[in-house]
Amino acid sequence: KENKKRKSTENAEKASEEQSSSVVQEAPVKAKKARKKELSEAEKEVAKRESALEQADEEEKQKLVQNKVKQKQSAPHAGTKSGGGVNPATGTAVKQQKANKEDDETVNRRTVFVGNLPVTCTSQELKSLFKAYGQIKSIRFRSLVPAEDTLSKKLAGIKRKVHPNLKVINAYIVFKEECDAIKALKENGTEIASGFHIRVDIASKATSHDNKRSVFLGNLSYDISDAAVREHFSVCGGVVAVRIVRDKKTGLGKGFGYILFENTDAVHLALKLNDSVLLGRKIRVKRCGEKWKAPQKGPNRSHGPKGRTDTTSKNRKSSQDSFVGEKVNPLKKRTKPKRLKTVPRGKAGKTK
Repeated sequence: KENKKRKSTENAEKASEEQSSSVVQEAPVKAKKARKKELSEAEKEVAKRESALEQADEEEKQKLVQNKVKQKQSAPHAGTKSGGGVNPATGTAVKQQKANKEDDETVNRRTVFVGNLPVTCTSQELKSLFKAYGQIKSIRFRSLVPAEDTLSKKLAGIKRKVHPNLKVINAYIVFKEECDAIKALKENGTEIASGFHIRVDIASKATSHDNKRSVFLGNLSYDISDAAVREHFSVCGGVVAVRIVRDKKTGLGKGFGYILFENTDAVHLALKLNDSVLLGRKIRVKRCGEKWKAPQKGPNRSHGPKGRTDTTSKNRKSSQDSFVGEKVNPLKKRTKPKRLKTVPRGKAGKTK
């Protein structure tokens, strides 16, 4: 029995020891777990900061790459590689520019320029005149000079507040089809108002001016009108168009212009009107492309540069007209007299 009691007491002591040891062991384990949790949160914060820095670095790299690409695209010429291929960064920009140019050319082929319109002309009047040739997409007026500096050209055209000296304006009419614009050229030379014969032409740059049927006019009055020029040269032949070059800011003429005739025979007759008087001024008439030479004042005018004169002729005149006196014989060179030989004193009284 005693042995049994001892064994039970020993077992109880062991159990109590095991329980106390387990309690002691659980405490540090929990402390370790708490420390691990604390460390994990700090590590998370550090990781977040590191990730934010990495993202900032990546964004900066992307910005640098984008700036380089933009600089290449903005370059005026397309960069080519050594192998002959087009750089993809600039090739797209060149293609877009070519496409835009082609679009502009196609629009210009469908656009008609109408010149020598009166200031009172409206878009409705132009539509009524040109709608018979096809569908019109837009009409815009040009060469408008505002009456005040504060007004824009567009607003001046809408309100019709233009400069009082302005008498002529121009317009562009855009058709839907190119063939309609070509048909509208039939209206060239028609009198839209009293004294206003309009000039109709395709706005495309491909159209060339016929110099063989044209003449250049110079020394024109600044206030001259197309009708006055047409009337002055109507005796030469059929006038197709009159163009007077005008200032964009004031609308006044610059003193020169051009006339396009129906045939070359009219050009020969127009050249005879050189130095004829038009509105009180002697005008110059010459073929297009010829350089103008200033007329000589006299038949015996020397062609040498200014400031240079014939020195030989002047010398001849001066020699004939000048007074000639008695000529003086030139003096002979004076020679020094020969010095006498000196005799010493001791030998002066002695003679042989």
